[in-house]
Amino acid sequence: MTVFNLTFCCLLAALVLSAAAVPDKVVFSFPEFPYKETSKNEMAFHEYESACEQSPSCSQMVSISRVRCVRECVSPSCYSEIYQSDQLEEGEIDVRLNSFKGCFVQRVHRQRP
Repeated sequence: MTVFNLTFCCLLAALVLSAAAVPDKVVFSFPEFPYKETSKNEMAFHEYESACEQSPSCSQMVSISRVRCVRECVSPSCYSEIYQSDQLEEGEIDVRLNSFKGCFVQRVHRQRP
């Protein structure tokens, strides 16, 4: 085997190995709050959500801007904690919603004596 062929084989092998390498997984992390889907919790969340959807600040918005506005209106502190650093995007499946609801329920229960 000539030096050229040997070099070519080594480069080809390196190229194949690098193409076959599995890329690093991107880990999506966010604060997680436990959420129990009870009728009481769902009713409380829906009550706040409906009020925020009808608020002057959110009612004129559409699409993802409206969703963001409503979530921030429902609980500014939970929104900030869960969504602020990585905004919800158009078409994104919202895997953080249950954590948001869990945060909301915790904060609402803290407010009541």
